[in-house]
Amino acid sequence: MSEKTPFYITTPIYYPSAKLHIGHAYCTTVADTIARFKRLAGYDVFFLTGSDEHGQKIQQAAEKEGVTPQAYVDRIVAGFQELWQLLGISYDDFIRTSEERHHELVQNIFQQIYDQGDIYKGEYKGLYCTPCESYWTELQLDENGNCPDCHRPVQEVSEEAYFFRMSKYADRVLAYIKEHPDFIQPVSRRNEMISFIEQGLEDLCVSRTSFDWGIPVPFDPKHVVYVWFDALTNYLTPIGYMHDKETFRKYWPCDVHLVGKEIVRFHTIIWGCMLMALGLALPKKVYGHGWLIVDGAKMSKSVGNVVDPIALIEEFGADAIRYFLLREITLGQDGNISRDALINRINSDLANDLGNLLHRTLSMAKKYRAGVIVKGTGETAFDASLEEMAAETVKMYTAQMEAMELSPAIRTVWAFIARTNKYIDETAPWTLAKDEAKAGQLDYVLYHLVEALHITSILIAPFMPVTARRIHAQLGFADDFDAVQLADIAQWGSITDGHTVGTAEQLFPRIEIV
Repeated sequence: MSEKTPFYITTPIYYPSAKLHIGHAYCTTVADTIARFKRLAGYDVFFLTGSDEHGQKIQQAAEKEGVTPQAYVDRIVAGFQELWQLLGISYDDFIRTSEERHHELVQNIFQQIYDQGDIYKGEYKGLYCTPCESYWTELQLDENGNCPDCHRPVQEVSEEAYFFRMSKYADRVLAYIKEHPDFIQPVSRRNEMISFIEQGLEDLCVSRTSFDWGIPVPFDPKHVVYVWFDALTNYLTPIGYMHDKETFRKYWPCDVHLVGKEIVRFHTIIWGCMLMALGLALPKKVYGHGWLIVDGAKMSKSVGNVVDPIALIEEFGADAIRYFLLREITLGQDGNISRDALINRINSDLANDLGNLLHRTLSMAKKYRAGVIVKGTGETAFDASLEEMAAETVKMYTAQMEAMELSPAIRTVWAFIARTNKYIDETAPWTLAKDEAKAGQLDYVLYHLVEALHITSILIAPFMPVTARRIHAQLGFADDFDAVQLADIAQWGSITDGHTVGTAEQLFPRIEIV
């Protein structure tokens, strides 16, 4: 593409929970992988993540610790940012809803929607779930009379409040969902949202007076803006809404909101109505990913099976964790994780398949040709099939990544890795090295192996950025790996004649299960 196509992807902004868990790492790793692929494919990417820092439960948690809400969230958000750094998350902006730039935007939006008559003052009497910060009707509660999302008790709330005329936009949002089948993915989430709207949408309470940790309503400061009204507008803040028209036009509408399936409703129905009230286009896609199941049970603090991602990274390395989550879980579905499954993937896929391929190739290049790779002149019976599979792999991988089929894309790359390992066995370079008459064939084979690894290093870069860079360096490339593009491997034969490879270093040591 001559002019870079803009691509805007977001994760939800995370509630500053005192306990980080692997679910945070999963969602953000998926988004980072998509963002990295889009950069690799030549897009102009803006990748946003952040923290959702207001609301009653934050204020209550801070009071319990005897600190201010701001001090409470500052400490926890630092933990998020440490985790993102450890995982190599390549975000372009980290939005905190406690920032002044966000306060100003929320108040401007609230004022605009109020001025046009879509926000009005009334009294809220109903049911509220503080952990989910959600309002519910009696009919929406679960069979035990609890919150239908988290299944914890709801509270009866009665207070003066402002309401957003969400019911005014219900038919328009429903029609939009039905007319744009790709808007909500996967299809099961789309069907859930259609059913939810068809049950009837009430106007949304968008302010609270029972606590003060939030953004004040601009014309009535004893009210604070409802946390979800505040949080959803975060997607507009970093791309210049109301401040930088050129940047905003460039990136909006958002290409992908990647969220957990439990908050699809907020990101499609409530957010959709808000955007319609503002006269803005809806996001192109809201993708609700599944939950992580730990040894057969949904991850939960109460069950005590919350997995600490930092401990896993310290033990196995960030790229191994990234690979496992993306390979093992089909995006959109719930996925089971276990320590044994993780170790098996590291040993089989990373240490055996990829690590051994790199080590064998570079060791033979050093042993037989002092590390100098030339194209050679003697073809073997197996070269053409490797070249053809390389081209097919790049083509299939690109299509799968564009469709956000991350696990299938990884399997596509690993099929190519397996084929390259088989190519070594088929051509037997150690045998060719014994026959001076086959010196040209040996050169040809070594060239094919290094070229295949070069292609592999670029294809795995979105999934395992550190490993990709290490392979690139061991293959002897000194250029800036961040500047590498998919176009660089569009044709076989990108490695120049006379290229010198580096020394093999172990990528992933095998892990013994005791």
